[in-house]
Amino acid sequence: MIDDSRPLFIQIADQIADGILDGTYPEDTAVPSTNELAQHLRINPATAGKGLTRLVEQGVLVKRRGIGMFVAIGARAQLAHERTASFATEYVEPMLRAASQLGLTPDQLHAIIDKELS
Repeated sequence: MIDDSRPLFIQIADQIADGILDGTYPEDTAVPSTNELAQHLRINPATAGKGLTRLVEQGVLVKRRGIGMFVAIGARAQLAHERTASFATEYVEPMLRAASQLGLTPDQLHAIIDKELS
């Protein structure tokens, strides 16, 4: 999970978000606490807390005073929407530009994609 290419707190936020998307953390259920994350990942609790706070600021997690952090209602749909938009920007748009440069028609591009999916 941990690599050196991105800040650790962002990796932590992404790991929790991945868990929300894949159903590990359903909506309205608790996520690991700052201390649990810090202990499990062997990192500073402030770093773990920063990752969780990032998700709170995005509206993906909600704090329940004295209880912990919980997945917000609608968080999965929100994350799926955000990641779909990001996917289009990071992958689909460059692919379409490259296909255009190569003179590929939409049918030819679909055939290539279908072949790769098989």
